Amino acid sequence: MNYYLGLDLGTGSIKTVLFDETGKEIAVHFIEYPLYQPHNGWSEQEPEDWYQAAVQTVKQVMVSSGVAPEDVKGLGISGQMMGAVMLDSNGTPLRRAILWNDGRTSESCEHVRQIVGDDLFMKYSLTPARPGLTAAKIQWVKDNQPEIYAKVAHILLPKDYLRYRLTGEYATEVSDASATQLLDVPNRCWAKEILEKMELTEDMLGKVYESQEITGYVLPNVAEAMGITTGCAVVGGASDNAAGGVGTGVVAPGRAMTTIGTSGTVFAFSEKPVLDRNKSVYTFCMPVPGAWHFMGSVNSCGASLKWWRNNYYPNDTEYEQINEDVKASKPGANRLIYLPYLNGEQSPHFNLNCRGSFIGLAGIHTKQDMTRAVMEGATYALRDILTGIRNCGVEPDSVRMCGGGSKSPFWRQLMCDIYNMPVTLPDMNSENSAALGVAILAMVGTGAYPSVVEACDSIIKMRDEVYQPSKEAAAIYDKVYKEFDALYPKLKENWKSILDLDI
Repeated sequence: MNYYLGLDLGTGSIKTVLFDETGKEIAVHFIEYPLYQPHNGWSEQEPEDWYQAAVQTVKQVMVSSGVAPEDVKGLGISGQMMGAVMLDSNGTPLRRAILWNDGRTSESCEHVRQIVGDDLFMKYSLTPARPGLTAAKIQWVKDNQPEIYAKVAHILLPKDYLRYRLTGEYATEVSDASATQLLDVPNRCWAKEILEKMELTEDMLGKVYESQEITGYVLPNVAEAMGITTGCAVVGGASDNAAGGVGTGVVAPGRAMTTIGTSGTVFAFSEKPVLDRNKSVYTFCMPVPGAWHFMGSVNSCGASLKWWRNNYYPNDTEYEQINEDVKASKPGANRLIYLPYLNGEQSPHFNLNCRGSFIGLAGIHTKQDMTRAVMEGATYALRDILTGIRNCGVEPDSVRMCGGGSKSPFWRQLMCDIYNMPVTLPDMNSENSAALGVAILAMVGTGAYPSVVEACDSIIKMRDEVYQPSKEAAAIYDKVYKEFDALYPKLKENWKSILDLDI
């Protein structure tokens, strides 16, 4: 039997899962690492922490599984998107990595918009300049830390830095590179016109691969430390959301997925690179050659509930009490609305200045009402994205749910009712869908399956249970959602002025 590793490089931890070639989970281990926020809105990590955690988690799953090192044929990496890792000519990080949820780049985004122009960004990246994407972060370092930028020889995404440490290769792949704003998304290659205007080169960014292609092999010293061999191929891998798409079988028309982790994402398959005229969702390359996907992210989806838990349920590590308390409040949370913008927002507002808010809070509200409002508000924000995808002409029949939030039966039904459409789950540990997705890419890259679609159709099975919307609850949520949707434009300027207060 051959085996494959899926490494899921998240914001809070790296999770490594060992699968056999049927997709069966053999062993899993994760390690957390620090997040640094030296200033309000900043979000950074040490790339070395990722590497050390990767080595230790692979070593642990190899020990606990008892699998022979030579039987591990391939490895795929799923990674947090939109980051920027700046390296010198020796491949050494020049500063901490700037992460996807970093909120410092509003001014640099406007600068890069002036340099490149939204016409070029729309032509190639299929979105106007966005502060959350990698191009704005590159420009921030160039504008604010010129002494560091002068030494930059390579700029990598988080998972691609890990690839470099594992293989010695500077490379990326189409799904993750789509979120840099530097990729020609329709043609799946670097956008040379954008690179020229930003004074970047393809050598700085690495070679672009399709997600299932082999990009290199594990270096001898790394293989020894991990307990595998140099015959282990490292494939392109995928962004975390695209990997989750593969890991839940969203590789054909009519399929969509929602994942709830630190962020939350709605993801839908597309056969064509369609431009969203409303500029509310992204069009990115799918980890399937010749396919694309629509996607939008809620910055603080699961993070909102984690923030609430840390402050008001500090001992509820498994969210058991939270999942009980929300049942004591009714749909609509007793007319209380929560806006989940703790650290700015991505789709559809693309505003790093907006902030989380409770609206309608009154003396009658209980802790249970507020807890339910947090979960409802995060899900309304996900519905914002689903609306944007529907406006692009994609109308999924149902949504597949994965990520840590999928472990909650309450959240499954809540999503079903707020979306007003059926919700299903993969017949596996759905929180490990991204790891399975990149392991599947490794299987295809090393020849275990002829294509990603055929691999998914063979491996991915859905649970028999299907969550169906309650007509009564869906009608209530429709009313509350309209109020939720109307709040952002009314509060937009207030959030900015509050942040600008000289206090």
